[in-house]
Amino acid sequence: MYKLDDNFLIEVGLGSLPAHEKPEMIRDIYNKLELKVGMRLAEQMTDAQLDEFEGLIDQKNDTASLQWLERNFPNYKQVVAEELEKLKIEVKTSAPQILAVFNQTPPQAA
Repeated sequence: MYKLDDNFLIEVGLGSLPAHEKPEMIRDIYNKLELKVGMRLAEQMTDAQLDEFEGLIDQKNDTASLQWLERNFPNYKQVVAEELEKLKIEVKTSAPQILAVFNQTPPQAA
């Protein structure tokens, strides 16, 4: 569907992150995206749907979770696309500050 990788980091202005920081940044962005999509979809779910979906998530059954979403919320891919675009803008805006944190020189020992 959507790939969060080095190309994504370049697109949002984080391509110059230290290599060892990139996987964690991608994981953080993915988690934030998942949370935003989940919150948006949860707003549309009945209590019964929410319980059923949470049960699938708790089982860590990604295939069943995706099938459930496709069946109950056929527009979920559009929701993901919309939230990803919002997140891109958010990350692009924060990129200079994020990079500044990683480019700071540690203080010299006296």
